[in-house]
Amino acid sequence: MPIQEIDFFYMIANASLMVQFVLLLLLFFSITSWAIIIIKYRFIRTAFKESAFFAEFFWESRNFSEVFTKTKQFQGSPIARLFRIGYMELNKLPQTTSQAHQSSQPSGMDVSSLSAQFAGTDNIKRTLHRAITTETTRMTQMVPFLATTGSTTPFIGLFGTVWGIMNSFHGIGLMGSASLAVVAPGISEALIATAAGLGVAIPAVIAFNYFMYKIRIIESELQSFSADFLNIIERDLVMIRENGG
Repeated sequence: MPIQEIDFFYMIANASLMVQFVLLLLLFFSITSWAIIIIKYRFIRTAFKESAFFAEFFWESRNFSEVFTKTKQFQGSPIARLFRIGYMELNKLPQTTSQAHQSSQPSGMDVSSLSAQFAGTDNIKRTLHRAITTETTRMTQMVPFLATTGSTTPFIGLFGTVWGIMNSFHGIGLMGSASLAVVAPGISEALIATAAGLGVAIPAVIAFNYFMYKIRIIESELQSFSADFLNIIERDLVMIRENGG
């Protein structure tokens, strides 16, 4: 005897209003989650790709002014945005060290100017720290929704299942029969909610873990670049002070 195929659409159409509402809610979570997955995947992939190109150009050039101009071509790179913010803060200092990257010999400076520059590096450090926090926040936007989806949708589906089974037992009481032919259709309709909840939750959890792993890598690279950028500035200040002395 051939096995009949399961008609999900028929079961959903004949399910109770509460189960249909649960399935509609799960559909909302699913569509929103997949939209976030696609958006964040493209965003993070672009961030990785452009950051790698920018870092390579930065270490090959070492001319801050030239690198700053080049950052316009890396709009999707968090490291490029971090450099832009740091470079603009650097240019607020009197006779900044960016001049040392644009000439072969550093110019002489008096002691007060150098002291102001060393104090100004603390401002740059705080600015870079705020920029890293901003970039991390930008990358994690919408990602927590995936965690919420992964943790709540199985229970939403389970609620729909419990409600559907309750209706099935209520129908058994009304019909006075507990045969499989009476119980099976209602229970199968109810179990669709659990299956739908798991179907929504599993991709969301996988995507959440993947994105958080990638974001931690980018955040680590931002921290490393910030430290290297500050080291270059402080090293050039020491060179200028030694040549000036």
